[in-house]
Amino acid sequence: MLIKKISLVVILLLSLNGFSQLQIKPNNKDIAYMGRVKISQDSACFYWPGTSATINFKGSGITASMKSRNEVGYFYAIIDNDVEHAFKFKSDTFKTTLSLASGLSSGKHTLQLYKLSNNTSENIIYGFQIEGDAKILQHSKSLKKKIEFYGNSITAGHGVDVEKGGKDSGRPENFNNYYTYAALTARHYDAQYSCIARSGIGIMVSWFPEIMPEIYDRLNPMDPNSKWDFTQYTPDIVVINLFQNDSWLVNLPKHPQFISRFGTSKPTDEFTILAYQNFVTSIRAKYPNAHIICALGNMDATKTDSKWPSYIKQAVDRIHDAKIYSLVFPYKNTGGHPNKQEQQMMANDLIGFIDKNIKW
Repeated sequence: MLIKKISLVVILLLSLNGFSQLQIKPNNKDIAYMGRVKISQDSACFYWPGTSATINFKGSGITASMKSRNEVGYFYAIIDNDVEHAFKFKSDTFKTTLSLASGLSSGKHTLQLYKLSNNTSENIIYGFQIEGDAKILQHSKSLKKKIEFYGNSITAGHGVDVEKGGKDSGRPENFNNYYTYAALTARHYDAQYSCIARSGIGIMVSWFPEIMPEIYDRLNPMDPNSKWDFTQYTPDIVVINLFQNDSWLVNLPKHPQFISRFGTSKPTDEFTILAYQNFVTSIRAKYPNAHIICALGNMDATKTDSKWPSYIKQAVDRIHDAKIYSLVFPYKNTGGHPNKQEQQMMANDLIGFIDKNIKW
């Protein structure tokens, strides 16, 4: 009987050792966040696409406890910078613990948890669990360069993961911010990355009630009382890529958002230029020393006969600021939102523009 009891204790201890976990709270100083994140002892809330958390650790595996509000969110779990084998997963609307990696070798590992989807989902991380002989390591030194983007569906990553021949829908699983021109450009320069983007948003009018000038200064884009502290992140370069949605909606006088914003009259050229100028001026007020690139494209707002590039150029000219530029991405002349290849072409154009015009 004594031998049996001892055997049971040994088995129990071995079992517990095999399933040992190191609990990591969201406010741990060795978690490196990028993007606008609300952090407390019990949770870290992601709102905007491209937001990420990076952890250096030792252990045989790592899990995360998460849930999403409003709609499901999609993420990459990238282990040891192996993007080719990134694990794409769904964070559901109920709390669950997800295995992000298992069977890892001994030694140092890195996890990057990266939000792929739109800002219409609020994603809550309750903590991480490192398995095996576990230890969290000091986070890597912060990247010196900083870049920030303000944009719509193109910048958010709408439709990037639509398979060839598939429907270009706004379903959460088809977003992939990681392969947008914005994220590609940030990685090219090994820069910190902040992305303030929402599919369907405009400067004067959106497909929904909010417009970018009303939400650009929020931590939580859905909460008017949730203000972002701009001193937490000061970019060297800001890229604005907006007006694609405005270019459609100003021609839809029966749309409820047209009526809400303009009544019965389409906005004049002067109104349009001034609206853009005012938004750029508000960004300049937040970042007095940043280079600001006012971009447009690569969808049909940049067609040959489009007035929208000239609106941006006129607004930039009026501001009289040597560190504010205009850039028009060539019209892609294909259906739907830009795919990975078209996003890469935009990144190449933006990188070329920065290399030519900006020293940072």
